[in-house]
Amino acid sequence: MLSFAQSEADEAITKTVKLYFDGMVARDPAKLEAAFLPQARLIGYRGEVLVVTSLAEWIQSTATGAPRDPAQYRNELKSIRRVGKMALVEAELYWPTRYYYDYLTLLEVAGDWKIVHKSWHEKALDK
Repeated sequence: MLSFAQSEADEAITKTVKLYFDGMVARDPAKLEAAFLPQARLIGYRGEVLVVTSLAEWIQSTATGAPRDPAQYRNELKSIRRVGKMALVEAELYWPTRYYYDYLTLLEVAGDWKIVHKSWHEKALDK
């Protein structure tokens, strides 16, 4: 995570991103729903294929299966850029067979920071 002094807003943004990270690893739909605005969109490349997913579809897919072993997953918040009630977060996710680079757009909604858009790049890792 970030090592420099953070503002209250940056701490709240970090908390939301941690919910996203934890929700994916634990396959916990409640944590994922808490991190995202229900109208959020997820758009990225899986290899050469452009994938556009609704939040509900993504949560259902992500929450399917047994919880993952957290020791095998490393998720890092690399930066936060914030202007008013809008923020852009860069994140790197190192998973057993995949690397993801995420851009997460967050908005402050009714006092809470919510992810409203996720764009990602996925790369298979050599074994």
